[in-house]
Amino acid sequence: MEVEVKLRLPDSTAHQKVLSLLSPYHKKTHHQLNTFFDGAAGELSSQRAVLRLRFYENLKGKRVIADSVTPVEEESKIGYESVSDPSKRAKEEENVKCMVCIKGKAVIVNGVSRVEEDEEELDSKIGYEFVDHPRKLTEVENSRVLKRAKEEFQVGEGGFIGLGGFRNARNVFEWNGVVLEVDETKYDFGTCYEIECESSEPEKVKEMIETLLKENGIDYSYSKVSKFATFRAGKLP
Repeated sequence: MEVEVKLRLPDSTAHQKVLSLLSPYHKKTHHQLNTFFDGAAGELSSQRAVLRLRFYENLKGKRVIADSVTPVEEESKIGYESVSDPSKRAKEEENVKCMVCIKGKAVIVNGVSRVEEDEEELDSKIGYEFVDHPRKLTEVENSRVLKRAKEEFQVGEGGFIGLGGFRNARNVFEWNGVVLEVDETKYDFGTCYEIECESSEPEKVKEMIETLLKENGIDYSYSKVSKFATFRAGKLP
């Protein structure tokens, strides 16, 4: 079970204030691409679950995600396809890390999110192939998470389908003994800003963050929905 504090920032001005305030504690920045999948018959979504592939640059810190995919036609269920230039794609596969994850039964109450999560690393080359051809997800034998997604949720002959995705710029800070993640999430319909912090003591950590924001005059509110729920709704919360 992943337990996180999630506080929403109202706009880019508040986001920039937080980044400036926390700048002495900055550790790294991840430029992420999140893509999501369901069974063709809705086998995962019907059980309040989703399969996610997350791509982000390796620990060398070189930004390659921005050019790693290109938009495709609007009617595509995937929404993205990998670049076609073999040399450029090979370079990106080398520099990009890919994580595959099942997330399910998410609940957010008073700015604290609880969600079942099962995650493992996946070869980025294979990950790119899945974005191009989601049905190939059922063919993988050496991934525990993908095997679980197929078997536990009883994905049928139709296999998996791509739902699309969004980009996220995540700044990571080590502050007062906790790790804060400050996100700028870009959807086709707008941008959201959020502070996240995974913790076994969410109420304590939430109070710490709220005090920091209040003392510095930064507006915020409790997040009410997940990034994925916002994406599926097609509008900002």
